[in-house]
Amino acid sequence: MTATPFDVDLLTELTETSGVPGYEDRVRNLVVRELEDSVDRIRTDAMGNVVGTLEGVTDHEVAVAAHMDEIGFMVRHLKGDDDGFGFVELDALGGWDARVLKAQRVTIHTEAGDVPGVIGSPPPHTLSDNEREKPPEVSDVVVDVGLPYEDASDRIAPGDLVTMDQTTERVGETITGKALDDRVCLFAMLEAARRLEEPDATIHFCATVQEEVGLRGARALGVDVDPDLAVALDVTVANDVPGFDAGERVTELGDGAAIKLKDSSVITSPKVHRRMKAVAEDREIDYQLEILPAGGTDTAGFQHTAGAKPVGAISIPTRYLHTVTETAHVDDIAATIDLLEAFLETEDGSHEYTL
Repeated sequence: MTATPFDVDLLTELTETSGVPGYEDRVRNLVVRELEDSVDRIRTDAMGNVVGTLEGVTDHEVAVAAHMDEIGFMVRHLKGDDDGFGFVELDALGGWDARVLKAQRVTIHTEAGDVPGVIGSPPPHTLSDNEREKPPEVSDVVVDVGLPYEDASDRIAPGDLVTMDQTTERVGETITGKALDDRVCLFAMLEAARRLEEPDATIHFCATVQEEVGLRGARALGVDVDPDLAVALDVTVANDVPGFDAGERVTELGDGAAIKLKDSSVITSPKVHRRMKAVAEDREIDYQLEILPAGGTDTAGFQHTAGAKPVGAISIPTRYLHTVTETAHVDDIAATIDLLEAFLETEDGSHEYTL
């Protein structure tokens, strides 16, 4: 196994830290810590977005965005009998596939501290034929916290947050764990900020909130940050596994950073993605093109609110999105960092993106 060509400890810390939409506090603290030595000033806003600004020598400004939030849950109800055990009912924060939730460990984040729990799954031989065939629903999921109802109700309340409990591991040539969406891209942005020293353009490194529930942080930030160019970083689908035809794969692990052409929320500016390709080819950085049939990113958030701005996006190919085993190739992560750094250091205001 080859050495990982980046700070895997920081990536692990980012992915294992919990932060659901609207409650990204723990991740935000890490972002501020890591940006402090890389930028000239840092600010946060009322929604929780973080903007670290690295001053350039020209009046050209670029915003780079990656979101901090992960999909998770909020406690909506605690059920049980006074003389029995307590069980926690959930409300989803973001898009979950209920099929992946059975038999998973979770953490409930309460004001008094974290409480572990499990999403149970009845033994299959105890289920009726109808129960086996019934499609699972997120609304049916309950968390077993292993506590009597009275103790559980003393410690857990509606509104507490719930995240999946999973470690981040190196598996062969890949990194796997929870919340690579979008912490692996947040990590790439922080690494690029660390490497850039005296850019021509002023760069706003934006760590956004609530992307998983409608690009809300980026939409708000697009009002407050007025860049000449916006670039978003997010993961993208890699269906390069058995069961998918070549045309359904979108991207493939190990083929490089993905330069987005479109997703269901945005068509990137042709002059921007063509320049990204030119930079990648000039620097001999592996890349592939991304045409994503469904799903949106912060790219659209900036384009909707910041006016008629050119936008681009770089994605990291990732298998098994919105599960606890999201998986990305170490070379694609490294290529994304390299491409973002090279693109930003050559962005000086001389490139004409108007159509």
